[in-house]
Amino acid sequence: MVVIEPITAPHAVQESTDEKSSTATTAEELLHGTGNAAESATAETSGNDSDGYETASETELNDADREPDNNSNINTVSNNENDDGDLRRDVKEEERKEESEPGNNELNEKALAQANDAKLEGNSLFKSGLYEEALPKYELAIQVAPDGPSSAELRSICHANRAACFSKLGKFEETIKECTKALELNSMYVKALLRRAEAREKLEQYEEAIADMTKILELDQSNDQARRTIIRLKPLADEKREKMKEEMIGKLKEMGNSILGRFGMSTDNFKTVKDPNTGSYSVSFQR
Repeated sequence: MVVIEPITAPHAVQESTDEKSSTATTAEELLHGTGNAAESATAETSGNDSDGYETASETELNDADREPDNNSNINTVSNNENDDGDLRRDVKEEERKEESEPGNNELNEKALAQANDAKLEGNSLFKSGLYEEALPKYELAIQVAPDGPSSAELRSICHANRAACFSKLGKFEETIKECTKALELNSMYVKALLRRAEAREKLEQYEEAIADMTKILELDQSNDQARRTIIRLKPLADEKREKMKEEMIGKLKEMGNSILGRFGMSTDNFKTVKDPNTGSYSVSFQR
């Protein structure tokens, strides 16, 4: 028996390919159009540095999304040309994806512009010394900004600016938290490290402050402020460490006396001697 297989008309595949290329071209034009809008929005929101906060000039609000590959649709057609049902499904899916990406990019750019406007309002309030009023503006910018690398720097700066507000208000625990959030988004953010170190010093967290200053020197060896601060804080850190040791020994003595008292003894029967070379203690029993 002879089986005659149907022959697929080649022009059908060509028409689908042409239709996809036209759709991809339209998507590419939309992407280029929205990209120019983002550059224009960024250029309009530049500013200058001021004490305790940062302005939009320090942030480049660029869209990090890549343009779609026009060849991907052609590959899909060639891989599925033996199955008309799968072919039509894949083509439609690619068309929907291309149509949706420009829309998403436009929404992200609008959200990014709104976030930057809120940040600028916060900067203006900070300049006027209205730190409490500036805080919700920076928080709004963080909430409105879209997730992703395109807004990571903006969100990092807003966290650092909130830290500056808390520092001015004397709320150093909140300052540390906001600086930490800023550093999670940008680990090389020197100003956030410096601000967190200053807050930690205020709370007598000298060793932690030294760690932040040491990190600053790793990023910028010419930072004299960090170097001077480390030299100044080391004696304070050593003094606090010794004080904590004495407090710990005192607590251990109290606990020891409560136990040894049942046997007619006390911690006075034990003599502790500190080794000046190692800083460790030795204990000897005395009657």
